[in-house]
Amino acid sequence: MKLNFSFSIAIDLGTANTLAAVPGKGIIFDEPTVVARLKKRPGVKPKPIAFGGKAKKMIGREPQTIEVVAPLKNGVIADFDAAVAFLAYLLDIVTQLPSRWPRLLKPQAIIGVPSGATEVEKRAVRAAAEQAGLGRVYLVEELILAALGAGLAIEKAVGHLIFDLGAGVTEMGVISLGGLVLQRCLQLGGQRMDQAIIDFVRLKYGLLIGRIMAEKVKINLGSVLPTGEERKMRLPGRDLETGLPREVEISEAEIREAISPLIQEMITNLTELIEETPPELTLDIARRGIVLTGGGAQLRGMEPLIAETTKMPVWTAKQPREVVVRGGVKLWQNRDQLKSLAT
Repeated sequence: MKLNFSFSIAIDLGTANTLAAVPGKGIIFDEPTVVARLKKRPGVKPKPIAFGGKAKKMIGREPQTIEVVAPLKNGVIADFDAAVAFLAYLLDIVTQLPSRWPRLLKPQAIIGVPSGATEVEKRAVRAAAEQAGLGRVYLVEELILAALGAGLAIEKAVGHLIFDLGAGVTEMGVISLGGLVLQRCLQLGGQRMDQAIIDFVRLKYGLLIGRIMAEKVKINLGSVLPTGEERKMRLPGRDLETGLPREVEISEAEIREAISPLIQEMITNLTELIEETPPELTLDIARRGIVLTGGGAQLRGMEPLIAETTKMPVWTAKQPREVVVRGGVKLWQNRDQLKSLAT
């Protein structure tokens, strides 16, 4: 019998949310990638005071002595100290899981990284993970993990097209024989859509709203094609002229107008990627369809919009937010494949 003196983790270190899973136990961590800490003072290292959901609730409400930071921007580490603290928080939660055997070794992890990440950015992820207390760290491109998590047999001589809409980056790639044939990584995603909504409301209504409210509007009203419902909601904010609280009613059509330039940029890059794809792989994709993953895949109308534009079938992976971390769990079950894919 092989004793388990360590344990394995799959981590989707996202710009907006981080998920982690342990083989045999499923997803055990799903929280916003946010850290609240005391502000830096000369000679004093900033002390984290809250993480995840608790820290996110502080955004826009923090006093002058506290700062709320996002460790990642556009899918890569922007604040190294915050990333280390957040990963240590994640690891502390994971290590509390019950085990039949004593854990004497540091845990090992598969961490997804954007396909467009540079070697410097990858080294930063590895260094942050190791400093947080992880042992062996395997970095795997998120598009590969997403394909595995969506149930695709990527090792075969068959083409698959993955379109992953994240919070910080939108990635798309053609996969065959276990590797990326073509890929594009755009520095736009759900958070850029939130900012577009903030800008739209400010310009049209003279109303200032925060990031949390913009995200809520996107989730409730976000769509890329008319749905027939044209829902509306009351939107509270601060009047830019008087400085006083005010509400306006905003519609689904207005939110669609606010985010449409970003959606169009994504679709344009997708069609250009398809045009660059070798004919044999294009035929495979036309037969099997384009696979949508990531939180942005849940925007209403994404499937029909992409199908209409590309003239190809489109389907959304089951639980699209979770495919990257689920793909990491699958890799732990195939060590030979892990060695061939990891860096």
